[in-house]
Amino acid sequence: MSNMKKKRKGLPAPYAAPTKDARFEGTFEVFVPVPDRNRPHKVALQFDTLAAAESWIHSPDGEDAIAAILREAAEAK
Repeated sequence: MSNMKKKRKGLPAPYAAPTKDARFEGTFEVFVPVPDRNRPHKVALQFDTLAAAESWIHSPDGEDAIAAILREAAEAK
């Protein structure tokens, strides 16, 4: 059993999921897990495809927006 890896206790990475809002059916949105919050923070953008949402997460604009969300959550403590 010594070969088993330990789980890291950290925040999950931001992720994309289908939009649940019927007004934007067929689109995707990005969620950012935030410490000490039960639900992830939803980014206020809609994407036509899952690939577009996932590529936004790794783009400079996405990385800046995610960093700002995490910074605001840390300041709110």
